[in-house]
Amino acid sequence: MTEKKSDRTAAKKRSEQAVHELITRIDTHPGDADAYYELATVLVDLKSFAQAEELLMKALGLFQAQPAVVDKLHYGLGNVYYAAEDYPKAIQQFDSLGAQWKGTGYLMLAQSYMANGDHKRALAFALTALASQPDDVATLQVVGENLLALGNMTQAAQYYDQLLAINPKNGRATFDRGLVAMVQGTPYADYFERAQTLDPQYFEQGQQRLADIEKFMQQTPDSDQQ
Repeated sequence: MTEKKSDRTAAKKRSEQAVHELITRIDTHPGDADAYYELATVLVDLKSFAQAEELLMKALGLFQAQPAVVDKLHYGLGNVYYAAEDYPKAIQQFDSLGAQWKGTGYLMLAQSYMANGDHKRALAFALTALASQPDDVATLQVVGENLLALGNMTQAAQYYDQLLAINPKNGRATFDRGLVAMVQGTPYADYFERAQTLDPQYFEQGQQRLADIEKFMQQTPDSDQQ
């Protein structure tokens, strides 16, 4: 525990040093848009969401004549709101992005809708994102998670299998694939055993979901899962 606290303290000090350096960089080069974006990212790491929002709003005013920069700043602002769990505002920012940012923007829209509990919209945006990046592990994960949440186990299994073919050591996907197998009534123990080794933290976090699914299956023994 002490070591983890020490690691967090060291990481915080590095972030605070980065803030100091980036503020100096902005003061010296006020036309450096990337410095504003990077500073906002560090402020999010420090959970200084209000400061990050204020900084990016200021930058949007300064660089309003540069569309490419504006898109990047809107993306950054969306990330601020997403990290702060203000998902409606995050969705508004990601939805405003131009064509160059659409692939990444669609994925963040999917994650924002998913976090807000709207799995149908999340799935639609995740599939749209996947069309332009079919082997992207993060996008496949979001597709799989939303299919799982919607109870479409057959398709969820297909996307998790696709993901695990690309990255077989993904503990999160391995655990979720085990959940799908459990609901489908196919062998699942090996998935959970591997997941516990690959990603112990996610495995522990998933125990309540596992218990919920077991309880649901006991209550509906004759249900026909997709």
